[in-house]
Amino acid sequence: MASNNSDVVILAVGVILAAVYLFRDQLFAASKPKSAPVPSTKAANGSGNPRDFIAKMKEGKKRLVIFYGSQTGTAEEYAIRLAKEAKQKFGLTSLVCDPEEYDFENLDQLPEDCAAFFVVATYGEGEPTDNAVQLMQNLEDDSFEFSNGERKLEGLKYVIFGLGNRTYEHYNLIGRKVDESLAKMGAVRIGERGEGDDDKSMEEDYLEWKDGMWDAFATAMGVEEGEGADTADFTVTEMETHPAEKVYLGEYSARALTRTKGIHDAKNPFAAPITVARELFTQTADRNCVHIEFNTEGSGITYQHGDHVGLWPLNPDVEVERLLCVLGLHDKRDTVIGIESLDPALAKVPFPVPTTYGTVLRHYIDISAVTGRQILGTMSKFAPNTEAEAYLKKMNTDKELYQHVVGGGCLKLGEVLQLAAGNDIKVLPTPSNTVAWSIPFDIVVSAIPRLQPRYYSISSSPKLNSNSIHATCVVLKYENVPTDNVPHKWCYGVGSNFLLNLKHAINNESAPLINENGEERTAVPSYLIEGPRGSYKNETGYKAPIHVRRSTFRLPTNPKSPVIMIGPGTGVAPFRGFVQERVALARRSLEKNGPDALNEWGQISLFYGCRKSTEDFLYKEEWPQYQEELKGKFKLHCAFSREVYKPDGSKIYVQDLLWDDRAQIADAILNGKGYVYICGEAKNMSKQVEDVLARILGEAKGGSGAVEGAAELKLLKERSRLMLDVWS
Repeated sequence: MASNNSDVVILAVGVILAAVYLFRDQLFAASKPKSAPVPSTKAANGSGNPRDFIAKMKEGKKRLVIFYGSQTGTAEEYAIRLAKEAKQKFGLTSLVCDPEEYDFENLDQLPEDCAAFFVVATYGEGEPTDNAVQLMQNLEDDSFEFSNGERKLEGLKYVIFGLGNRTYEHYNLIGRKVDESLAKMGAVRIGERGEGDDDKSMEEDYLEWKDGMWDAFATAMGVEEGEGADTADFTVTEMETHPAEKVYLGEYSARALTRTKGIHDAKNPFAAPITVARELFTQTADRNCVHIEFNTEGSGITYQHGDHVGLWPLNPDVEVERLLCVLGLHDKRDTVIGIESLDPALAKVPFPVPTTYGTVLRHYIDISAVTGRQILGTMSKFAPNTEAEAYLKKMNTDKELYQHVVGGGCLKLGEVLQLAAGNDIKVLPTPSNTVAWSIPFDIVVSAIPRLQPRYYSISSSPKLNSNSIHATCVVLKYENVPTDNVPHKWCYGVGSNFLLNLKHAINNESAPLINENGEERTAVPSYLIEGPRGSYKNETGYKAPIHVRRSTFRLPTNPKSPVIMIGPGTGVAPFRGFVQERVALARRSLEKNGPDALNEWGQISLFYGCRKSTEDFLYKEEWPQYQEELKGKFKLHCAFSREVYKPDGSKIYVQDLLWDDRAQIADAILNGKGYVYICGEAKNMSKQVEDVLARILGEAKGGSGAVEGAAELKLLKERSRLMLDVWS
């Protein structure tokens, strides 16, 4: 036994000594400053570390690196535009980077003759986009060091363009933070910081900023305009022979094309069967609101209350026909084409290929958006006659005229090209009534952004609907601002009218008809809702492609906390999910703990508003059921703005209801540590609600809304007790 014990001791000592030797640097040199990692030869030439953007720039002989922080794709589009303009103006090539795919330790190694661009959007309540979270942490974390072992970027030249929305409190906060952080570390900004406002015109803000920036850029970089030239981003090839089953006809991924299983997300949306699609407004209302339920059983998709569902719509038939005619491709819609990028680092092919001309216009690019002013200058080079060329050039250079005719008229690219050529945009487009333009298709692909999903707040809880996602959508339809060119036209939202088409089809409803210019036409645009290869329709009904986007818009985990929800109109959607979440919890609690289980729960208050209780009161029949199940813990406050008025005849809105209930609200927030949620329109409603809340809290604390109230709201937001899910 003694011999065995001594062997164990000797063995243990040997293991300890070996460990000490192996980890001697860490054990005895803890205070030694960190040395910069020495890149290997492989990494230096770009074939090693795929996250090394400096090596990739050197390998591709690029002088510009452009990082984009993008949630919906808009910032990425502007990043690509800046790269294209740098190439056209100065002959400089760029590396366009998603920041989450690269490391920032070597940002200090950017050569002196190079520059870094940051095109960053502000998301939510002053937050970075998902792909820019790490970038912001690196820039703001005082312990983060660059490869030089310091937090210094002396002499680094950079350009900033921020994207935001002025209706939000933290307008362009991320762009400003990036600017401040870089300047603090010694970097030098080129030109003014650009800030685009999505509430007014992101495009116009960009156009006003970029010219001055490029002038400053030329001076700082020692380059002259004219050194570049117009070059194509893509090459489009018509393919005479290609297996039909390998052609993308609207599928978003290879898995969808081959019908193989995989994870469903924004890159591979799920074609969800629609189990319910019903109208929420009464027949007396002059508007539509669709309640729709997507079956996710077997998809692997999960969600939580407060998340968003992304719906992938199509472009309406009439706009597809319009551009096919304008581009002279009406008889070639089914021609198979391949598209290759001439510079993948600058411009990736934005959709799967091979495909067809018609598919690109219907499924993949946003031909239904109001066309931008800059694109009209490009298109003028391909005008069919001098009059059309002059028309587009005038629209391109005259900001006020563009805003009056195109912006006010809500004109799409196809409509503007028709007007320029003297065609009537009010009749159904055909090759015989539409002048064809000789615009190369690669120009169309470069100029028009990808058709993006439309996001809706999920209006259900997985606790009650585990395999079903509900959405609530008001159908967007409005009239243009009349002009001499376009005295009257209807403008339609792409996603909401796509859903309305689905509702009509699922319920075997006829679309309403109108008589226009002697032609009987549907009052809503029609869509190819059967989907690619008819895959969105089967014997049981229709499907639509969706995915889920996560949110932090969540109820407190403790049901004892009071909850105040403000959601007029479709802003009530997530709160239906919130209430369902509490109903599910109440059922379990009552079953487990008996009839007194909810006694200590906090009050759940919903402030809702609509026009009339008899027309657009959403989920009117459901709220009493929820009130009964929650045993008096749920209270609904309603404002009917066109039914019940103040003594002076003015309308009553949700903010008026809040003020009427100010004592209870102040008590719930200040004493009950309650949570406040606002959902709906940002420009007016959200701001007015916050103003009333500030006044309520300020006066409750013996002060004013402007001082004490504003400070309390700021504190609530910092502690995630005041949360917003708003849109412009």
